[in-house]
This record gives sequence, structure tokens and C-alpha cells, in this order.
Amino acid sequence: MSASAPEPVASGPAGDAERAARARIARDIAELAAIARGSATPGEHAAAHWAAARLRELGAADVRVTHFRYRRSFAQAHALHMAAAAGGALVAAAGRRRAARLLGRLVAGAALLSFELDYSGRRQFARQLPPAGEGASVNGRLGEGPRTLVVVAHLDAALTGAIWSPVLLRAGDAWARRSGRRASLALLPELAMLAALLGGRRALRSAAGALVGFAALVLECLRHEPVPGANDNASGVAAALELARRLSEQSLPATRVEVILPGCEEAGMGGMAAWLAEAKGKLDPARTLLIGLDTVGSGEPIVLAAEGGLWPVRYRPEDVQLVRRAATARGLDPPRPWRLGAWTDPALARLAGLPAVSLLSVRDGGFPNYHRPSDTPDRVDVGCVLRCVELAEAVAREWAEA
Repeated sequence: MSASAPEPVASGPAGDAERAARARIARDIAELAAIARGSATPGEHAAAHWAAARLRELGAADVRVTHFRYRRSFAQAHALHMAAAAGGALVAAAGRRRAARLLGRLVAGAALLSFELDYSGRRQFARQLPPAGEGASVNGRLGEGPRTLVVVAHLDAALTGAIWSPVLLRAGDAWARRSGRRASLALLPELAMLAALLGGRRALRSAAGALVGFAALVLECLRHEPVPGANDNASGVAAALELARRLSEQSLPATRVEVILPGCEEAGMGGMAAWLAEAKGKLDPARTLLIGLDTVGSGEPIVLAAEGGLWPVRYRPEDVQLVRRAATARGLDPPRPWRLGAWTDPALARLAGLPAVSLLSVRDGGFPNYHRPSDTPDRVDVGCVLRCVELAEAVAREWAEA
């Protein structure tokens, strides 16, 4: 259901509670979307201090804003990979000797591998090359216990650009609507890199031209300001705050709840990587679950089964089934498992060996106003955000009571 057609709310105490929750969520989305919070910018710092104040209002303990160094955009690192692959393709196409042709293909292959490692968050070699800024994240804690539930929603908003044009995304929306698989945003440049690695001379020249074009398209984002990011991801932060409110009012048995609101997700999951580096060795995978909330105001809640490019990060089937089982047990619609072609912060938790689930939402196979200036509070489906809160709470209680 769209934001312009609000769902009816029941009368009585239950209806009053739902209206109050919707009002809190709408207020938080509007306040956060009013902050121009690009990755590793002063706006991200302002958003972090706003979120820290909200967590303190909810009674969270040990609330702190943490800082880390990270790049302001993924664009430079991705363009560097594309340029390296294009250069390798041109060397391979022009080389008269076998050694030169082999060297060019090796460069293209190395660029493809490094790009995929960077895109998935496995190893981000190139993040040291572009200029870095200071990112900001927020940590807070509710309760104590031997088990740890981690609630994650990123603070920052994306830079817009031609690469996010609805015209370019339309084919991916149609495919996802039919299949539940969102094509990787990196698929076309990755295919061009494969052509640079494996193709003949004509394919090599075409791949080089395509990669130069992709690099220019990606870099064009740097000309723009951050979008309001109401759905992506003020909706996730508002959902995390509402979930924290519920878990503070009715705590989970023997469980510490860590609320992590990372910065620099849009630039490549920088805040999440910094938090995991700090938490390394402190969390027992057998007693930990991470729940991610990202872009949860689209219309239909979903749970990710996998995400990333050609080499996806896969979520454990038992964790995906936990989400669906918890929804059914509490009278909610079990969300469809999806394969996403982008990244969310919980992917890094999976790579670190932690059980994790990533909750999102879609409409007609896509994310409305994705990385566009039109991602404004009035276009967020607040009812869907609330359903995602209810789903996340159901998962938390199912896991904690098991």
C-alpha cells in the first residue's frame, strides 16, 4: 500500500497505540530526512548526535557517538577498478605479443576480483586510495544478559546521480517483480570486466569503451548533494528506535540489546566495518543475532537470502527460516526471501561469522525513489515501517525465547 493511501487503524486502545507508534515513526523520519547526511560529512555527525539524543530519551545506556575514517563515496574506488579493467582490455587488444595480451587480461581479471571483493565488503583494498573523511556512528545498550541482540540501521543518505535514474532501474524492477531477485547494480560493469578477461579483440575494445562509460557515470554522482533519504534509510533508523522502545518496555529474557546506527553505509559499509573491528572477539556467534533494518517503508516487507554481485554473501537458511517462523507464530505475513544486488550492513556481520538477518521492503519489484531527491518523508509507507518493526520484534522474541 502506498503512502498516499494510509491503512485503516482499528479503534480502541490497540488503535490508539498504533496511531501513536505511527506518529513517532513519521516524526523521526521527517526530522532525520531534514539533515543533509552524506557519508563522512558534518551532516552525518549531526544525524549521529540526533540519534544519540533519541536513544537516551528511550533510556538506553552507554550511548556514544563513535568516529572512524572512511571515504565519502564508493564512486572513486569503483571507477578506479573500471579504469584499471579498461586499461587491461586495451593492452590486451593492442598487444602484438602473447605476453602483452596475457598481461592485459591479467590486469582486467585482477580488477574484476578486487572490484567484487570491494563491492561485497570482503576486502576493500581500494578504500585507502580516495580521500577519506571522518564518519560517525551511534551505539547504545538496553538490558544485560549472556545473549546479545544487535539492531542495525544506517544513518547516512546516498548521493544522487544519473546512475540512479528510474529509466536505468526499470528493467531490474521488472525482473525482480517476477523472480524475487534484484539484479546487481554492478552486473553490467562486471560483465564488461569478464569480457575484458575472456573476450576476443573486438570484445576487448567494446569492453574498454563500456567500462570508461560506466566509470564516468559512477563519478557523476560526486557532483550531487545527498538525497533526503527518507526511505533509505531514515525509515530504518525510525524502525530501530521504535523497536528499541518496545524492547525497553518489555525486555528480552537474559539478553543485552545493542543498537548500532552506523554511518558510511552508502559509501561501502564503513561504519559497520568499524564497529565489527571494535567488537571482534567480544561476541559469541552461538549467542548473538543481528537484525538489520534498511529501506523499510516501500510497501512489502522482505528478508534477504543473499546479497551482492557475482559472488554474493549468503544468509544462513536457518536464520531466514527464523524470520518466517516468527512472523507466522505471531500472526504476521511471512516475508518473501529475496536476493539483493546491492549491499546492506548485515552482510559484513555474516562475513564475520555472526548470525544475521536483513529486513527490507519493496514495491513492484523495486525501491521507490531509490537514491533520488524524491525520497521524501511524504512518500514513505509508514504502515510498512510499522509492519517491519513488528516483524523485527517477533524475530527478536522468537530467538530470545528459544
